[in-house]
Amino acid sequence: MLPLEEIQRKKQTRYVLIFIIFAAMLVVIFLFSVALGSVQIRVMDVVKIVFQQEGLDFIQSSIVRDIRLPRALAAVVGGAALSMAGLLLQIYFQNPIVDPFVLGVSSGAALMVGIVTLTGTRFGITSQSTSVIFVAAMTGSMVVMAIITGVAAKVKNIIMLLVIGLMVGYLGGAVISILVTFAEKENIRNFVVWSMGSFAGFTWNRVTLLTLTTVPVLLAVFLVSKQLNALLMGERYAQSMGVQIKRIRLLVVVLSSLLTGMVTAYAGPVAFIGLAVPHMARLLFGTTDNRVLIPAVIVIGGMITAACDLLARLLFAPVELPISAVTSFIGAPIVIYLLTRRTSL
Repeated sequence: MLPLEEIQRKKQTRYVLIFIIFAAMLVVIFLFSVALGSVQIRVMDVVKIVFQQEGLDFIQSSIVRDIRLPRALAAVVGGAALSMAGLLLQIYFQNPIVDPFVLGVSSGAALMVGIVTLTGTRFGITSQSTSVIFVAAMTGSMVVMAIITGVAAKVKNIIMLLVIGLMVGYLGGAVISILVTFAEKENIRNFVVWSMGSFAGFTWNRVTLLTLTTVPVLLAVFLVSKQLNALLMGERYAQSMGVQIKRIRLLVVVLSSLLTGMVTAYAGPVAFIGLAVPHMARLLFGTTDNRVLIPAVIVIGGMITAACDLLARLLFAPVELPISAVTSFIGAPIVIYLLTRRTSL
C-alpha cells in the first residue's frame, strides 16, 4: 500500500498534467478563433500580427487586431467568468445542478437591461452606454440572486428551487414581452440583437473593462478557496474552522452576481456554461477541492466558450448562430443527466 505522501504527489502530478493539456487546448482554440472566418488567415500570420511584426498584409492585420482578437479574448474571459459564477453557486447551494442561467439570475440581468433599453428614454436615460447596461445587468442579477437566496433558505428541495428559477425566467420574459409591445422599433432591434447572446462587436475598450473587472474577482475567489472548501463540509464544520458563514455567503452572492452581470451586460445571456464547466472539471480532475477546481474552471470555461463562439460563427457561415444555441447543446444534456441521476439515487 502506497504511503499518503506518495498518493498526494501522484495526485498533484496528475492535476498539473491535465491542467497543462487544457491550457494548451485553450491556446490552440484561441489561435483558430482568430485565424478562421470569412477571411482565412494562417495561424503563423496570426502570431506575427499579435506580436506586431512589420511587413504583413494591412487588411489581415486589421481583421485580427480590430475584430477577431478582441472577440476571442472576450469569449475566453467571459467563459471563465460564467464558469466561476456557476462554481460559486454550486458551492453555495451545495448542488451541481445550479448555475446563473438555470436559477434565473441571467434572466434578471436581461430584464433590467430590457427595461433600460426599451423604456430608458421615457425615464430620462438618454444614454445606453456600456456602463449604463452594465449597472442595469448587475442590478437585475443581484435582485434575482437575493430572491433565490431567500427562497433557498425555506425550500430545501433542489427540484423546487429549479422550478422557481424557471418561473423567474418566465416572469422576466413576460415583462419584456409587454415592454416590447410599447417600445420604439429602434430600441426593439437593439434589444433583440443583444438578447440573442454573442461576443461579436467587442471593441478593445469593452474587452479591457471586462478583463479589469473579471480578473480581480477571480483572484478574490481563489483567495477564499480554503473557506469555500470548509463550506462544502457543512456550516458547523466551517464555523469550527473559523469561517464567518454570513460573510462568506454574502461574498459568494456578490461575486457570482458580479460575474454574471458583467458577461450578460456585454455579451447578452449565455446559457449553461456556468453549469457544464464546473461539472466537467470535477469529473476530469476527480476532486471537489476548490484550490484545484478554481484554476481548472477558469481554463476549461475559457476554452469551451471560445470553442462554442467559433462554432457559432462557422457552422452556418455567413449566418452567425446565437452562442446560447451552441452552449445549450453542451449544457442541456448535462442537466438532464444530473436530474435523472439524482432522481434514481
